[in-house]
Amino acid sequence: MALPILKSILDTDLYKFTMQNAVFQNFPDVHAIYRFTNRNKDTTLFSRECFERFQTAVSQFGQAKLTSTERAWLAQTCPFFPSQYLDYLENYRFKPEQVHAEFVLVDGDKGHIEITAEGLWVETILWEVPLMACLSEIYFATVDKDWSYDGQEELAYQKGKALLEAGCVFSEFGTRRRRSFHTQDYVVRALLKATQDVPDSGKLTGTSNVLLAQKYGISPIGTVAHEWFMGIGALRGYEHVHDLALEIWETAYPNATLLALTDTFSSAAFFQSFSKNPARAKKWHGLRQDSGDPLEFAPRAKEVYEKMGIDHKEKMIIYSDALNLDKALKLKKQADEIASFGIGTFLSNDFVKASDSSSKSPALNMVIKLAAVNGKSCVKISDDLTKNTGDKEVVKEVKELFRLPV
Repeated sequence: MALPILKSILDTDLYKFTMQNAVFQNFPDVHAIYRFTNRNKDTTLFSRECFERFQTAVSQFGQAKLTSTERAWLAQTCPFFPSQYLDYLENYRFKPEQVHAEFVLVDGDKGHIEITAEGLWVETILWEVPLMACLSEIYFATVDKDWSYDGQEELAYQKGKALLEAGCVFSEFGTRRRRSFHTQDYVVRALLKATQDVPDSGKLTGTSNVLLAQKYGISPIGTVAHEWFMGIGALRGYEHVHDLALEIWETAYPNATLLALTDTFSSAAFFQSFSKNPARAKKWHGLRQDSGDPLEFAPRAKEVYEKMGIDHKEKMIIYSDALNLDKALKLKKQADEIASFGIGTFLSNDFVKASDSSSKSPALNMVIKLAAVNGKSCVKISDDLTKNTGDKEVVKEVKELFRLPV
């Protein structure tokens, strides 16, 4: 099989660039470590062939660069990026020596893959998405081959059509865990076809993948991820982490849509801080829900806004936690605010086994998280309080600070 080639530095999610710019402006000398986690480590093993092909592919990432045509498009499409950052991005090259991968043999020729990326935060921040996309594509070409593309574009079209007919406003968020670049490409194409066939209901707002947004003339979508709050918490302390993270982001993006991710240290902790600053809450255009019970989130946000004297119907809620069609339709039915949906793996990696169409060919359940900045452990708590990331002692300290169950 041919190695998956990083077709362009734009073949990533927009929020990696928005966060890189914010780090470039504010934390250019901070050192960072990212770490890969296979959440299904007990049931999902990689082959040595998969590992070796992955290593070879990563060694070629340094060939990707921002072309002058891509820069001009990015400057026009994302005017919130300052020219100094676009200068930096044009000169940016991946440094494969920043990535360290090991194969740990478990059974026969199968084993676990351990991956870390280490270097300046402003450089290593771009590794996360293409590394996972690359590993997924190689895994499904070398380890799990019991699937095919047959009928997949039509399936994506039908999903898009159903979302649009239900009046859903949504975007495609599937880069990190896609089955392949080809899959995400035809998914976006199918969704656009659905918008042509269902023109007067719902809306496809765009895709998180910047390269595909450029290819199809649609908007790249994305703002901020957990690592922004995680990094600032580790660097500046957790007592005022939400205020600091939002304040620095506002300075970096004075004229952009401001959407706050609430669950890095739990939405309860976020709302404690958010509700004390009505002026900031008015300034920010909406919230993103990414863990916990999504049906409980909007009523909770409504209560917080109402206590500050803010009309919740003027604010957006973006749902992005493991969405499928049924979940999106339930949330749409509940919503009385401006609701939008970021749908990822359900669109870009929803396959069945070729040998048994009644059985799923599941996507890899993996993440790459910011593990440390300047030697300080980064943690994430989320709204499922049993799922914590990072040093256990730091997690305990943060939970105690925000009066969360330990």
